[in-house]
This record gives sequence, structure tokens and C-alpha cells, in this order.
Amino acid sequence: MCEHCGCRGVEPIAQLMDEHFELLEISDRILAPLAVGDHAATLELLAQLREILVPHGTREERGIFAALRAQGEFVEAVDELEGEHASFEAMLDTLDPASPTFVADVKRLLAELAEHIDQENLGIFPVAVVTLTNTGWDTVAEAHACDHTHAHSHA
Repeated sequence: MCEHCGCRGVEPIAQLMDEHFELLEISDRILAPLAVGDHAATLELLAQLREILVPHGTREERGIFAALRAQGEFVEAVDELEGEHASFEAMLDTLDPASPTFVADVKRLLAELAEHIDQENLGIFPVAVVTLTNTGWDTVAEAHACDHTHAHSHA
């Protein structure tokens, strides 16, 4: 996780980065049952991943992404990241443990999610820190205040 740019000093971004850490942690935990063919445990962990991923993506889209778009900043990158959010949900919806490609599909999802997280942590978050105006940060704060569905659990 990047700690050099100062992003973690900005509370909404620190929250999103903490959620990224949770997503990566669950992704790592998925690999063990996936490797031994325990599809029930794999699906349970994928459900946990979804529980964090969906509200997290919504918060990013309504907050940082909306603020950058409103300022006309990095709109193409934001559009691409939002498209990936939709793609992750679609991939989760279509995973089928009976499919011969289930293991490969799950691995592809996890690899793409990890790459996406890197793009946000190392790209769009630092950009937001240096480019968003007070109005932009108001948008971010509103998005985070409106969504209290995710309780952090760093046990």
C-alpha cells in the first residue's frame, strides 16, 4: 500500500484505502479454498468481497469520481474506473461453480481487482489530493456521510 504521497492523511481517502486493504485481504483468503475445490467456502468469501466492494465503489463514484468529473479533471480515467466497477459486479454475478472455467474466472476477477486498486491508490487518489477544490471535497464528504453501510473490521 502506498504511504508516500500523503493520501492517507485525507480521511475519506484513508477510508477508501483501508477498504482496498480489506478487499485484497479477502482476495488472498479466497485462493486457498479455490485451490482445493471448496466452492462453498470460495462463494462465501466472494459474498464477503461483494459486501465491501459494492458500497465502496458507490462511495468512490459519488465522491472522488464525481468531484473530479465536476471539475473536468481526469474524466477519462474516472470513466474507465467506473466501468471497471460495473465489470466487477457483472463478473461476480456470473461466476458459476459448475463451470469448467470457474477457477480461472475467479482468479481473473481477483487479478483485475488488484490492478484496479493499484490504479486508484497510486493514480486517482493522489491526483484527487492535489487537484480537488473545497467544492470537490464537499462532494466527497457528502458521499461518505451518506453511506454508513460498511462497518470496518480490522480484527
